[in-house]
Amino acid sequence: MKWENQDGKTDIKSLTFAQLQEELAALGEKPFRAQQLYQWMHEKMVRDYDDMSNLPRKLREDLQGHFSYTSLRPVEVQESRLDGTKKFLFALEDGNVVESVWMRYRHGNSVCISSQVGCRMGCRFCASTLGGLVRGLRPSEMLDQIYAISLLTGERVSNVVVMGTGEPLDNYDGLLRFLGMLTDEKGLHISARNVTVSTCGLVPEMRRLAQEKLQITLALSLHAATNEKRRELMPIANRYTIQELTEACRYYFEQTGRRITFEYSLVGGVNDGREDARRLAALAAPLRCHVNLIPVNPIKERDYVQSETGRIQAFKNLLEKNGINVTIRREMGRDIDGACGQLRRSYMQEG
Repeated sequence: MKWENQDGKTDIKSLTFAQLQEELAALGEKPFRAQQLYQWMHEKMVRDYDDMSNLPRKLREDLQGHFSYTSLRPVEVQESRLDGTKKFLFALEDGNVVESVWMRYRHGNSVCISSQVGCRMGCRFCASTLGGLVRGLRPSEMLDQIYAISLLTGERVSNVVVMGTGEPLDNYDGLLRFLGMLTDEKGLHISARNVTVSTCGLVPEMRRLAQEKLQITLALSLHAATNEKRRELMPIANRYTIQELTEACRYYFEQTGRRITFEYSLVGGVNDGREDARRLAALAAPLRCHVNLIPVNPIKERDYVQSETGRIQAFKNLLEKNGINVTIRREMGRDIDGACGQLRRSYMQEG
């Protein structure tokens, strides 16, 4: 598959190495030029054809005429005074904007990227979905969030989380190409085990992804342990039941050997009680899941509030007593627009 920009030009940064070889051969170029070009784009992460100093001028002009070149431009950058987390708002060539987050951990630097412009999943506590879905991102636009942040921070990225704006599995083909290029030894060569993809629970796509047998971590945004409560929080729960989800999780583990992570946003007075914790433990135990508890980020368009600290700890303790491996997500960038969709939404409202 090939991707095009709004002008109908083939997106060169979304081509696999094999496809790039074919395109350059069609232009009459020698095979080694594909290696040089791919290296400029995906190892050296240059921002323009003109930066590719060992390519002949004629070739650079031909490339400019035939192919679009994705190079994201930061329009806003926020930096947390608390922990150094940086949030970037990037402009796309069609005028849309997407956001990404850079976080420093002891084990290395992590980048959380977006997979779509907007989102159509409608989760009640998420700012990403408030404006609906505009379009899926091309593989190059997902990759270049990482490339641009690497260049802007001057630091290597070792972990990638596809958990920003959008539902990654709703952009399945783009996601799969992105994952292949991200982990390719000819590119950044980030280990698949250092990549996490989040989903709100698109069951057919979860099963399809399982068959790829990738070594990535799949994180399921569960957020409730009963169908009734999940439907209140997540419209996708009207399409797929928790039983269907757990069967898909079991299938994913069988196919890949990779355990699933349950993402669980704790909303005060909604899904943070003792019975909620017991039900969650009963779901997670047979699947040997890891549970990641997330104190919800309040957004002004909704009346959900974050659970109290003591209630969060009690929830965690009850899960642990039931043998569940559980963590509480460290809150990063709390003093900036750190939650998914907040920075993009505020930018659009100002515009």
